[in-house]
Amino acid sequence: MRPLFKLRGSIEPKYKILLQILGFILLLFIWASITYSGLAPPGILPKPWKVITALKELHFDNALVRNILKSIYLNFSGYMVALIIALPIGFLLGLIPLFRGLFQKPFDTLRFLPLTAVIGLFVAWFGIENPMKIYFLAFGILVYLIPVIIQRIDEVDDVYLKTVFTLGATSWQTIKTVYLPSVLSRISDDVRVLVAISWTYIIIAELQNNTGGLGALIFQSARNSRIDKVFALLIIIIIIGLLQDRWFFTLDKFFFPHKHVQTSAS
Repeated sequence: MRPLFKLRGSIEPKYKILLQILGFILLLFIWASITYSGLAPPGILPKPWKVITALKELHFDNALVRNILKSIYLNFSGYMVALIIALPIGFLLGLIPLFRGLFQKPFDTLRFLPLTAVIGLFVAWFGIENPMKIYFLAFGILVYLIPVIIQRIDEVDDVYLKTVFTLGATSWQTIKTVYLPSVLSRISDDVRVLVAISWTYIIIAELQNNTGGLGALIFQSARNSRIDKVFALLIIIIIIGLLQDRWFFTLDKFFFPHKHVQTSAS
């Protein structure tokens, strides 16, 4: 038991899953204790059983599956658009001093934009249908992704650059054999981190016209004082986010197996 209380100690694999399960059970017990004891009224914190039964109602009365699929479609579409735009811009700014000098600071400052406030601009530019939501999500991702790509380019080890220079590689060969593999393997982890942020922007975008999606369902449920439905939908989003994270992790292992070999060896 002593290693479990050691500062920055590690947990043996055989205990890790057990502790995770116990953690979820403990949180569920605390939640149930608060609600069934009357410490929190149902309008603030619904009972766990009410949240579970709300899933059935959401499925049959609110087209839950269709709305889940719509939100997932918007999420992945936004990611694809963001990557298509961010990768060439990030490499251009990270590799060419002229463009870095001209545009790095403007792109850095975009991170300080309150994105919820600029959604009105996207509505004015693209309307209120799916394209607006996809572009808004893509913008929310790429304002964080472009500076990260520049940083990852700066982190490329000089040893590799000196090696290809010694071998007489051209600039394009250096980009193809050193910068691209190194940067892509690093930003795959950054993209996984942005999964949580992307769901925040999806919910905001879906509130604009209430034509479907989990964000629209949450808004409608809250307006109708169905807090049990709101909690059920939030749990669904968490589960989707976890599955999406594992999917990105699987892709990362497939495309960049060397990272995971090093991790296991260490």
